[in-house]
Amino acid sequence: MAVSFDCFGTLVTADRPTDPAAAVATELAARGVAVPTDWAEAYRERHVPAPEHAEVPLPAHVGAALASRDVEWDGNAVRRAVVAAFDPVVETRRGAVEAVDAAGERGPVAICSNCAVPELVSKTLLRSEIDRSAFDAIVTSTGCGFRKPAPQIFTATADALAVDAATLVHVGDDPTTDGGVTDVGGTAILLAETPLPAVPDRLDEVDA
Repeated sequence: MAVSFDCFGTLVTADRPTDPAAAVATELAARGVAVPTDWAEAYRERHVPAPEHAEVPLPAHVGAALASRDVEWDGNAVRRAVVAAFDPVVETRRGAVEAVDAAGERGPVAICSNCAVPELVSKTLLRSEIDRSAFDAIVTSTGCGFRKPAPQIFTATADALAVDAATLVHVGDDPTTDGGVTDVGGTAILLAETPLPAVPDRLDEVDA
């Protein structure tokens, strides 16, 4: 059995900026990037065309927003500003460690997470109580290019674990996004029906 877990809202809770545009603006200014006076509006605008469920990495969005206002910057200042703006305090959810351990006893384990910010998932796991080495793969929407419920991200997760997507069991909190695993033939374990502490027993049922 191969198991993947959603990250935010499933294994951990992580605080995020209440005003992402303002948080990014602060970090851009700290790196010498001129922030447009109408930055809040520029941040909200769509600048990078993308098909349904495709993920536009946040640094690409921010860079395009700045370029739309004729702002230039040096090197990787935009990427560094975005990464710094999302620097979460992390709390591991009750039952998370046990659920991941139980999955690891049955086969390979992955993270399958919607996240447009580079490095954020890895940083979050390092700050959690979960052993980072418990995961054989970390697949994010910014890495694979598609957000859940798109089948591509679940297929990428299965490929990373060297299994068929139809055998993947995915644990998550959002029926709309995490439930998308069923579109590739996989099995969804949703926290609304199976609380995290009950996931080990549910894995036994699925594996029976």
